[in-house]
Amino acid sequence: MYEDHYRLSGRPFQLTPDPRFWFESATHRKAMAYLGYGLAQGEGFIVITGDIGAGKTTLVGHLTDTIDRERMHIVKIVSTQIEAEELLRTVCAGLDVDATGMTKAVMLQAIERGLHAVARAGRRTLLIVDEAQALPVASLEELRMLSNFQAAGHALLQIFLLGQPEFRDLLHDTRLEQLRQRVIAMHHLGPMAANELDPYLTHRLSVVGWTGTPRFGADAVAAINDWSGGIPRRVNQLAARVLLLGAIEEVELFTADHVASVIADLDGDAAPRPVPVWPIEAAEPAAVEDITAEAEQSTISDEPPVIETAMLEQAVEEAIAEATAPVSVIDLDLARRLAAIEQRMDEQDAALRRVLTLMVDWVEGGARPDSASLRQSVA
Repeated sequence: MYEDHYRLSGRPFQLTPDPRFWFESATHRKAMAYLGYGLAQGEGFIVITGDIGAGKTTLVGHLTDTIDRERMHIVKIVSTQIEAEELLRTVCAGLDVDATGMTKAVMLQAIERGLHAVARAGRRTLLIVDEAQALPVASLEELRMLSNFQAAGHALLQIFLLGQPEFRDLLHDTRLEQLRQRVIAMHHLGPMAANELDPYLTHRLSVVGWTGTPRFGADAVAAINDWSGGIPRRVNQLAARVLLLGAIEEVELFTADHVASVIADLDGDAAPRPVPVWPIEAAEPAAVEDITAEAEQSTISDEPPVIETAMLEQAVEEAIAEATAPVSVIDLDLARRLAAIEQRMDEQDAALRRVLTLMVDWVEGGARPDSASLRQSVA
């Protein structure tokens, strides 16, 4: 919607990672430097961590776009707590090895042959594992074993691990000491600096044909930075909603007030909605006594008593209508009336059942019930 209004060729702030929008902030530039160093070594593990939305996946996309595929064979795995054997099967698939029915030992042999085949073709193999913090320790150990494969003194496989910050803690597990010693480069992706946010917004807009409209004022940029903390995905989330507001209200220059309005909506969307508490109290003793007195004073005739069902149903409907009205707290008097009505319906239902029983006995036995019996039935 907003891309049409502002005549853009696409959505500049989509949440799906797209290498086209690669923006080289200071932290991303440093990450690429570590990656370049690690790839030049041709062995071991490269580890990149970052908070959710920091741009790890975009970093991988940019890396794979810049790598010469004629010299590097890339196998990508997105980890979802893959156990060791399933991890090996995934690596086999990346090397075009059919692992159907293979045991673990046979799979390891097949992987080694596959790595040799890639090397003979003049290429190296890079295994990229995303969400590495979800891998069990046994699977990480299996990766370490794969990194042992060599040919003529050169490693056949290099491994790039991406994970959330807790992956660094996982690497300090004593069981992963040998893997940790093989990490040749490590970097943590931090948030963008405050002075990088305006160029970031401009860059992403320019990728989709931005010609200067809309613009973000300095106070708007500051407000976006404060809310997002410089995390790219949060910046995108907020900026996209700001543009949507701009399309609806035909805004060309966004201010802090526009951003604040959108932030209020976003925070409202994320806040848990309170569950209303409906305090219904039991009917007071006095109300029950009034109902009983009315029943005792009812005139008993030879005909079955007429239960005021229609009147009660109407009263219940009115009470329910009041109860479901958009109010924060139900009036306690209404609660008492509801309870009294329910009590009255229960008592009159019981009275009707007793009267019907007497009538059935009358029909079957031929003995007409006296007034005292009927009065006792509805008492």
